[in-house]
Amino acid sequence: MQRRVELISSAYDGRSVIASGQECVNLFAEVNQQDPQAPAQVTYYPTPGTVLYVDPNFARTARCAYNTSIGTAYYVVGPNVYYVLNNQTVVLIGIIADRLSQVYMVDNGLTVVLVDGVNGYVIDINTNAFSQITDPNFYGADFVALLDTFYIFNVPATNQFFISISNANFALLSTVGAFDPLDIAAKSGFNDPIVGIAVVHRELWLIGNRTTEVWIGTGAADFYFQQQQGAYIDHGCAAPYSIATMDVLAFFIMQDKQGNGIVVQGQGYDVTEISTPRIVEEFKGYITLADAIGFCFQLGDHAFYALVFPTADKGWLFEVKTKQWSEWNWSDIDGNFLRPRANCCMFAYGVILVGDWQNGKLLQLTLSAYTDEGSPIIRVRTFPHSTDNNVKVTYLCFQADMEVGTIIDQEANPMVALSWSDDKGKTYGNPVEQSLGKTGNYLASPSWNRLGQARDRVFKLQWSADLVTALNGGFVDRKPARK
Repeated sequence: MQRRVELISSAYDGRSVIASGQECVNLFAEVNQQDPQAPAQVTYYPTPGTVLYVDPNFARTARCAYNTSIGTAYYVVGPNVYYVLNNQTVVLIGIIADRLSQVYMVDNGLTVVLVDGVNGYVIDINTNAFSQITDPNFYGADFVALLDTFYIFNVPATNQFFISISNANFALLSTVGAFDPLDIAAKSGFNDPIVGIAVVHRELWLIGNRTTEVWIGTGAADFYFQQQQGAYIDHGCAAPYSIATMDVLAFFIMQDKQGNGIVVQGQGYDVTEISTPRIVEEFKGYITLADAIGFCFQLGDHAFYALVFPTADKGWLFEVKTKQWSEWNWSDIDGNFLRPRANCCMFAYGVILVGDWQNGKLLQLTLSAYTDEGSPIIRVRTFPHSTDNNVKVTYLCFQADMEVGTIIDQEANPMVALSWSDDKGKTYGNPVEQSLGKTGNYLASPSWNRLGQARDRVFKLQWSADLVTALNGGFVDRKPARK
């Protein structure tokens, strides 16, 4: 008898594939909770593709993309700082030091302040005049934030941070006058250096490499910010650029006195692990975690925290609503999975824009594109272990429950491939292809027959078609094997 196989459990849960062999590559889950009569509880959809927004014709690493409080946008590629217009063009407005570091920006409606780990720069938000901060009381910074009209900077490689004067117009004060030399303080709960700063729910998080403190604006005469009593978090950050915020949430790769590699979500005055045993085990295999880059974006009603590992050449997505992870990859011409194109991200001019790590292009991230600028995106979903108390089972048929027949090209015949593992998800056989249906063939049914016998089988579906797809799971027809 045929039975439905649903994908209701998360991928990447168990540390070993024999516990949870499920993988999810370039797909994300949506729970069909609003419709109790939906045929499946969970449906998987393609992660966004990319289309070219603008090409600065400068093939270097994208380091920052920033949307200002007045709706304009800036973009940093290598040493070049660009003003991004809403007609999909860019204008070079400044040059900074060419470093490997990410760049961070923030504005107060008057000026945009940019830091690159050593130097600080300012942009007049009305004229785009560009200059370097040369005030002797600017000590360099990796991060910059804005809270209660003050710019806030960390002093690199120390536990100190400093602030500007209130409502500082750096366009007029970049040389002198934007800083009071007494407006400097230190994270005091533990002596670890501040590796990043973030503003969460109008509170200042000073994130060290072992511990985190929360400070609030009190208006005290000696220093405007004071530590919030009782708001001490005994976890720091292993990868400064992994820090990202969304609404009242903060995300980063944790590090403390006991270890590192756990991904956490901070809310209120506490952090909660969002990684799984298999995710942590995966990260432990990377050469380094320190260069991880994190950013958040929203597409439709789905919010994502993205983690990109440049050295490991890997990318991951965490969907905030379902709390499920998926691999987010780009595929080369040989079908190898590599890190996604995105190296930074912003929401500007009504679209999500990401900067390419390799060629400097600014790309639009969209759910209505199913390729990376025309290059195929390989999508993979493995199914739960199929077992029957260790009794050998004969598999008569597997049928994919997918949206089909949506190809635009009348001549194309897109394919989906099934492979399976009979050794508990350790290895898979050669994939076997079936049609995803030509245009309008909405009743096409990708099916595979006479699939042999196994005691513990894991099925895997894979496709890379430039078309609308969705996956509800599958149907399996099986029976006990003859003795």
